[in-house]
Amino acid sequence: MAAFVRLFPLWVTLGGVVALVYPPAFAWFLDYGLITPGLQIIMLGMGLTLELADFSRVFRAPAPILWGVLLQYTVMPLLGWGVGMLFHLPTPFAVGLVLVSCCPGGTASNVIAYLARADVALSVSMTAFSTMLAAACTPLLTNWIVGSRVDVDGLGLFLTTAEVVLLPVAVGLFMRRYLPRLTEKLLPAAPAAAVLMIVLIVAAILGARKDAVLESGLQLTGAVLTVHTFGFLLGYLLGGLGGGFGSVARTTSIEVGMQNSGLGAVLAQAHFANPLTVIPSAISAITHCILGSALAAWWSRRPV
Repeated sequence: MAAFVRLFPLWVTLGGVVALVYPPAFAWFLDYGLITPGLQIIMLGMGLTLELADFSRVFRAPAPILWGVLLQYTVMPLLGWGVGMLFHLPTPFAVGLVLVSCCPGGTASNVIAYLARADVALSVSMTAFSTMLAAACTPLLTNWIVGSRVDVDGLGLFLTTAEVVLLPVAVGLFMRRYLPRLTEKLLPAAPAAAVLMIVLIVAAILGARKDAVLESGLQLTGAVLTVHTFGFLLGYLLGGLGGGFGSVARTTSIEVGMQNSGLGAVLAQAHFANPLTVIPSAISAITHCILGSALAAWWSRRPV
């Protein structure tokens, strides 16, 4: 099962390719309305891996965690807005790019941090805190940046984010604390379940929007690639200012560069009228996984 999780970028890419070649292969995931439950399963798995000690760590060594979360919610939203303007993206794509850029760190970042010989505990803490703040930060930032271009249901975004992020994570924390035996049985399968759900979410969206994805071509793909590339780069450079360019900088780079694209897809589908708004999130999921894996392979051969 560990090998399956480590090959996460491969499965996401294969799923996307299959969906574009034969869209009906994943149409059932959308037809049965499983995207939101799928993301809730991912968030529940995150909650199962967390303990209250992960949150208390912020009080013992707050600087790198708070700095990483601050970069997550400043660097990426600004990149999403700036790159969308630079590439002259159509409004639905530009809004979708900003939306996914305003999302918290992705759960896959913890796997990439492990492979990159970064600080896994710090990665978990950053992901946990950025996720908890997502209910407020993601709707507020999205509304602030793109509210002048499209109608943004800020309250709806907040409620959906709380439903698909905060509630499942809280349930996972509760189970870890009060149902340890059940948690012990579920925990080994949680990472693999998260990988499977992300693959299904991304593939289902790409398959359903095949024509738009192919028509967008290099323009949208280039924009998403640019956002994530500079997210990794700026995360590393700015993350290294405080504690040097070692494990903390690597971890911050990974956390800033990798987004919770599944959350972006759920929010786009639920709260934006134009169905094309969801496409940047799907492309983002594949892009940041490939970039993160390549970076992890590079760093894994170079001791901190």
